[in-house]
Amino acid sequence: MSVHPLPPMPAGITGEWLTQALREKGVIGAQTSVATVTREQVGEGVGMMSELSRLVLTYQGDAQSAPATLIAKYPSQNATNREVAMSYNLYERETRYFAELDPLTTACAPVIHLTELDGDNFIILMEDMADYEVGDQIVGATLEQTEIAIDELAKLHAPFWERADQIQWIPHVSNSFHATNMQNLAISGWDNMVQTFGEFLPDHVRACKDDLLRSIPALQAHTDRPPITLAHGDFRMENLLYGTAPEHHLVAIIDWQGPLLGRGMQDVTLLMGQSTQTEVRRAHERELLQRYLDGLAALGVSNYEFDQAWDDYRHTHLHNWAYAIVVSGALDGSNERAFAWMSQMIARQVATSEDLGLLELLPFGGKS
Repeated sequence: MSVHPLPPMPAGITGEWLTQALREKGVIGAQTSVATVTREQVGEGVGMMSELSRLVLTYQGDAQSAPATLIAKYPSQNATNREVAMSYNLYERETRYFAELDPLTTACAPVIHLTELDGDNFIILMEDMADYEVGDQIVGATLEQTEIAIDELAKLHAPFWERADQIQWIPHVSNSFHATNMQNLAISGWDNMVQTFGEFLPDHVRACKDDLLRSIPALQAHTDRPPITLAHGDFRMENLLYGTAPEHHLVAIIDWQGPLLGRGMQDVTLLMGQSTQTEVRRAHERELLQRYLDGLAALGVSNYEFDQAWDDYRHTHLHNWAYAIVVSGALDGSNERAFAWMSQMIARQVATSEDLGLLELLPFGGKS
């Protein structure tokens, strides 16, 4: 038996299939087999493009070093979300990130035991970090949680700073299929966003619809100027696992389906503008921005000054409206928890726009 072609997920995650897959990857020995596998859903309403299951395993044979549990990640069973995922090539981007780029950065991610991609089907088997605390996007990030996440972003961005263009299979934030999809889905998703989340959208934001949607290509281009690096692309609280014990990493980053090439500030502002508690961002955003720059400098990045970073900070916050519109207007938010975190995302994006006078930058034509 081979792991290719992949069986339908998640039904294909059987003891027999896991035995072969884990043997091929050296996770278990040739004389060890998976006797039973119990699948438990993880994070209902959290993963939009994919689904997660915890696999509780028992073995036959020598299982002293075999994992008792694993996390399996596989395509969303929601047809709407899966179609969006395929249009952005998300499944390939995540499997290739772990295979090719994760070893090049000290940013922490789960240990990966298996990544397999087969057309619109994929499977990732990773370590179970159940004793870590999943970031809560509804509650929002505290100052300490934001600081820890900012430090990890510097570790991710610095190794690829001005060296990321050699990664041909990751799209740029502008002039790419990703950019086109973002613009088209934002245009088609605006009215759905207003209909579903209208209570969080003041009239002065709704009045900016045409100027904002027309400005997306210029904002993408502004976010895609040198210095270019590798960005996570979906850097929000529920993609962060915070350590709860002394032996833990401070944070681990999950969900690598959307890496992008462009300014690293897009990750910083997605976190601070849509996940960090608004009162925390208001009180500490300049010092948090300086913390990010200090982290980059400690890792050898010397060509990024505060004034340039602040300009990027404002414009990428404005650009993040495209993300908010696509997530809330084009994806299925009918799940109660999904609706709750999308509501907070929009409320924080509105507050950021008001605090920083971002809507005054519209219509944006490409100049700082």
